[in-house]
Amino acid sequence: MATAAITVEGLRKRYGDVQAVDGVSFEVKSGEFYGILGPNGAGKTTTLEIIEGLREPDEGTVTLLGEMSWPRNKALLPRIGVQLQSSAFFEKLTAREQIHTFASLYGVPGERADAMLEKFGLTEKAGVREDKLSGGQAQRLSIACALVHDPELVFLDEPTTGLDPQARRNLWDLLRDINADGRTVVLTTHYMDEAETLCDRVAVMDHGRVLRVGPPSDLISELGADSLEDVFLQLTGREYRE
Repeated sequence: MATAAITVEGLRKRYGDVQAVDGVSFEVKSGEFYGILGPNGAGKTTTLEIIEGLREPDEGTVTLLGEMSWPRNKALLPRIGVQLQSSAFFEKLTAREQIHTFASLYGVPGERADAMLEKFGLTEKAGVREDKLSGGQAQRLSIACALVHDPELVFLDEPTTGLDPQARRNLWDLLRDINADGRTVVLTTHYMDEAETLCDRVAVMDHGRVLRVGPPSDLISELGADSLEDVFLQLTGREYRE
């Protein structure tokens, strides 16, 4: 039986009158590709930020790779990679300068950074500033920066938002490779076809709560649905929000 890479127990987080996360619990197995799904405003990003140790929960605990994630645990930083919606690129740096800067933060040699550019198909764009890259290229660079130090556990928050269909599918291939290399991957997305294609298991969220957890195929079968999007509609009883 696979050991747990992540154990989440009873997370709650409120912002004023909004209960952003409301009693969330789940477990992610080592080596698993795990999806946290739901529409915008479902609580996915807040949940992810708590798991990563970026935000303090009002209640509940998170264990990452056998360590508590809060208070902010510096011992975990070399072991996890984080790619967020608003990529924290340094201004006016080229793609090569960006990833070399991230590499230097972890004591990673420049050769490894250049190898990541090649792996993500960015060698020809190495001298181009981040703000001049296409949406797909910028997303690939963001993920490459998150992986430059070879983490065990990778968090991806809506990595394909804003990409055209072909760019999305190209990125899916890279995400599969990341997982196939033995890493645990946690993905948040509101694209159900993406989760159905990539994830071993998913947690469907709405209004800060986990509605159902399981392999996409099992959820589809259990609810007699045609797709994961149909599962979502059945669980929430309302139209899907972008």
